[in-house]
Amino acid sequence: MASRPAPPVDWELAERVAIRIAERAPFARAHEGLDLIEDFDRHTSLAEKLVADTTGLTPLHGSARARVVDRADWIRANLASLQRLLRPMLDRMAERPAGQLAPVTKWIGSAELGAVLGWMSTRVLGQYDLLVLEDEDAEDQDLVYYVGPNVVAIERRYAFPLEDFRLWLALHEVTHRAQFTGVSWMRGHYLGLVESLLDVDVDGDDPGDEQLVDRLRALAARRGGNGRQGNAGLLEAVVGPEQQRALDRITGLMSLLEGHGDVTMDRAGAGHVQGADRFARVMRDRRRSATGIVRLVQKLIGLEAKLAQYAQGEAFIAVVEAEGGTALLDMAWEHPDNLPDRVEVGEPSRWIERMSALVG
Repeated sequence: MASRPAPPVDWELAERVAIRIAERAPFARAHEGLDLIEDFDRHTSLAEKLVADTTGLTPLHGSARARVVDRADWIRANLASLQRLLRPMLDRMAERPAGQLAPVTKWIGSAELGAVLGWMSTRVLGQYDLLVLEDEDAEDQDLVYYVGPNVVAIERRYAFPLEDFRLWLALHEVTHRAQFTGVSWMRGHYLGLVESLLDVDVDGDDPGDEQLVDRLRALAARRGGNGRQGNAGLLEAVVGPEQQRALDRITGLMSLLEGHGDVTMDRAGAGHVQGADRFARVMRDRRRSATGIVRLVQKLIGLEAKLAQYAQGEAFIAVVEAEGGTALLDMAWEHPDNLPDRVEVGEPSRWIERMSALVG
């Protein structure tokens, strides 16, 4: 009887490495003693109303719930979410004969995954966790996370007014929740694309264990939400033709969602957030000013390339709305086939022509 393979990732090792990196970074305790929970509960609630009024997207699954976490809790939440996401694939892998992944390779891959998440935990300000599984505890799903020490560190460094900056941050994250819960098919569509990205190769074989570790590493980099993507970093090097098609669709979708998030944040915050232009400028400069080892890490995990994602999405929306207003843009939310892919985001006229053909 064939033996079952051990999981390709040592999740406990990844967690230990990530938390060690997070705890050694500056400002790890900056949020302690501050009542961030009440603030973000209030700002998240207001942000949800403003986003609904601006976009017409009303969440179908109740009100947004804020959770303020430290870096270690953010790491644990993301590892748990990754394991939920990967459960079907890991179950399939358990049914085939054990692979040949050497223990040292597994150790290095797990440590690298932990290093990615550890580094990300020092940069992420907010994140909407879109993964929802009905057989899991609902209290730990469908949450809007705010990473307390990172938020406080940014506020102190740049002397941001707390009320305005925290509402501004909440607007972006709540917009993502509105996209995934206000468009009935969006969550399932996105998760289906991710599953395709990690699923069987075109020849019908499961991805090799080493290849899978690379995919996990790159997928972890995407969970932070504060980067932008023109190519996919490590992931581009390991995908096959079928996965490349899924990757193109994911890239187009995420560019649209991130651009829409920034546009909505500006529109919904008008009259409610003072200094939004400065917040946005500082965040852009913060992303672009990385040097040395930080710049190297960004290149390796695809975050530097991801810097184009917001700008491309915003440019796409500007061209589309100039052509047909919000009514034309809203066609993207009508059906998964209406979403732009990577090429169409870069060339909005192609998407406009395709939508025009649909309406005759």
